[in-house]
Amino acid sequence: MTHSLSIARLTLADFRNHAALDLELDSRPVCLFGANGAGKTNILEALTMLAPGRGLRSASLTDVARTGDEMRVQPWAVSARVLQDGEETVLGAGAERTPEGGVKRVARRDGQPATATELAEAARMTWLTPAMDRLWSGPAGDRRKFFDRLTLARASQHGTSAAAYERAMRERQRLLSERVFDDTWLNGLEREMSAHGAAIAAARVETLHRLQEAIDARPDCAFPKAILALDGLLEARFERGSASADVEEDFAALLRDVRPRDAGAGRALDGPHRSDLLATHAAKDMPADQCSTGEQKALLLGLTLAQARALADDPGAGASLLLIDEAAAHLDAMRRAALFDELLANPGQAWLTGTDENLFEAFGVRAQRFEVRDGQVHAA
Repeated sequence: MTHSLSIARLTLADFRNHAALDLELDSRPVCLFGANGAGKTNILEALTMLAPGRGLRSASLTDVARTGDEMRVQPWAVSARVLQDGEETVLGAGAERTPEGGVKRVARRDGQPATATELAEAARMTWLTPAMDRLWSGPAGDRRKFFDRLTLARASQHGTSAAAYERAMRERQRLLSERVFDDTWLNGLEREMSAHGAAIAAARVETLHRLQEAIDARPDCAFPKAILALDGLLEARFERGSASADVEEDFAALLRDVRPRDAGAGRALDGPHRSDLLATHAAKDMPADQCSTGEQKALLLGLTLAQARALADDPGAGASLLLIDEAAAHLDAMRRAALFDELLANPGQAWLTGTDENLFEAFGVRAQRFEVRDGQVHAA
């Protein structure tokens, strides 16, 4: 089956600096150009509000409201008509006022309330921003968050497992910090952590294997291949072939044993929330964090393109949107043209931003271009 995914129409209301936006689109890549601060990235961020989580900037509901004034916050809305393998669905996300005077997030699919899992299944997407150019040399938490988004695009239940694990971990730590060593209560929470933690680690390992296969299958080109590895307690157990039940049991036992240590540290020191994603530049046999800025971005782009191919080839997943903010940063003309060719071959629509229309010249008529200026968008 040939997969495809594209946005046929995108509408915004009171989102960031966009009072109103209504874009009719075809399936070609979407190129947004304009000066810094014009609102290009805001459009990409709006799209990511249709995915589980807090979007491209991890912003709060009030941060993305057009007024930016928490006391006078405007309800905002994002809506997209999505075409997936020929089937149409309408996704919506936004913030609404509550009777108590606060705001709450709402998500809908075809007019009905939707869960994060339902959103993830309807519009899989991966995004890259300039802040991620140094992902390999930054903190482990950024790489973990990035890889969990890749995993979520393949396994839509991953977000549910992660949220449940975090809740149980926070409650366990609260009890330990208050010196409430109630075995029944703590055992229950640690069982939850071990069950969800094992699910998280297993999904990550499966994603890593599929992604590495897609990377290895890529031809040698402008974007170097990476050798990936997961550095984590539970992930290592699955890599060695342990059964999920054994991983759960052993992790629960470990959590019981280290209660005094975690109580003193003020946090859980073991678990999938401490794992890291490692990468090596295959051709140079060099750790990614020791590569140049340009090489680090090229590795990241190669990984992202491989992820898109892995999803398209996965019967349980499908095509995915690729959102690349400041797509031309640190890329010479050759790599830029190579990127565009790969995006055109991807069954999912690409959205790119740049300061100058000329940056997208290599697309020719194969892409649609829009100028963004002061929160207004005009077809080029």
